[in-house]
Amino acid sequence: MAKYVSSRRQFLHTSSLLAGGSLLSLPSAAQSAAGSIRITNVETIALGFETLNPHSDAIHLFNNRGAVVTKVHTDAGITGWGHSYFGTIPNGPKTLKYLIDQELAPIIIGQDPFDSRKIRADLWRATEYQGVSGLTHFGISAIDTAIWDIVGKALELPVHKVLGSCHDRLPAYAMVGWYFGTPEEYADSCREAVDEGFRAIKIKVGAGLLSDDLRRLETARKTVGPDVRLMADANQALSVQEAIRRGRAYEDYDLFWFEEPLPPWEKGGYAELTRTLDVPIATGENEYTKYAFKDLIERDAVDIVQPDIRRAGGVLEWLEIGAIAKAFGKPLASHGGGPPQLNILCAIPAAIYMESGSLKGQSSRPEKLRLVEGEVLAPTMPGMGSEYTPDYIEKNRIG
Repeated sequence: MAKYVSSRRQFLHTSSLLAGGSLLSLPSAAQSAAGSIRITNVETIALGFETLNPHSDAIHLFNNRGAVVTKVHTDAGITGWGHSYFGTIPNGPKTLKYLIDQELAPIIIGQDPFDSRKIRADLWRATEYQGVSGLTHFGISAIDTAIWDIVGKALELPVHKVLGSCHDRLPAYAMVGWYFGTPEEYADSCREAVDEGFRAIKIKVGAGLLSDDLRRLETARKTVGPDVRLMADANQALSVQEAIRRGRAYEDYDLFWFEEPLPPWEKGGYAELTRTLDVPIATGENEYTKYAFKDLIERDAVDIVQPDIRRAGGVLEWLEIGAIAKAFGKPLASHGGGPPQLNILCAIPAAIYMESGSLKGQSSRPEKLRLVEGEVLAPTMPGMGSEYTPDYIEKNRIG
């Protein structure tokens, strides 16, 4: 690593002299870095987490948490990190680890991480028969994130700067209103988010009767007050007719959006919702690739697009989804949030929100997110911010 950084600095110094004392632009520096780095190895680590506080939405019980960390090593001593999270499938991490180790890793060994679009094309081509979705895309997305982590570290810049930042901070909302505990604990979770500094929160609906949803909305609104934005998420639990009935009732609570009331394949139903309801419809966390988002947007079946870094894709796919959203005048908010998501969002003009939980006690990553007046500040460490601490890895490693 030190040798590579030294040679890069020498290149920039020489370029400065040739250019009459001014440094060449970043793309020239990147071109110099390209060709001097090769991927030598891919390492995957399966993680499992003890579930101390199981919680649920309308259709999922999150009691088996796990993840796969993907480390892409190079001959320059730079290691890129990617990550895929599992909320409900006990053996998901080990299955994905095997897929990456056996199918995806051999395709990228020997390649230049600066050729990220070529690598993505190679991965798509190699997995075409089984389809670029599901666990396949979980793995491709983790690799793409790790590759961009290498690029950022090589250029000694956070990735949003490499991509071309358009935001130096982004509003964040807290996902706090799960189905768990007592009504008092539910209200406390809403209050604690606002006390931490969030100016928007999201709660779960759709598991019970409409009257239960309205009680939850009423409690949240009374707890956080009129100046905090409120979103509601039904996690695919409703039919079109029921989503219309409930969406009309929700409008009394000044919702900023009504999220994922239908399964992702109900594109016609989503189009009916956007035509019928006044509350904006947000969806996209279960869509794979830019082509699904293009279909969703062309049908006018969404008001706010919500890509997920595992399913929708890594850095490259998110940028293209963001471009499609911008062209159609659709705002974009992330499903899930952390330093990798924030690095991408800061380079997407259409981005309006990052999803988050509490930012207290961040200990798993070296990059710490900072919340200021309801907004998270752009990452500052080189790379994607996707790296994890050794203690976190060893504590939770299962394979």
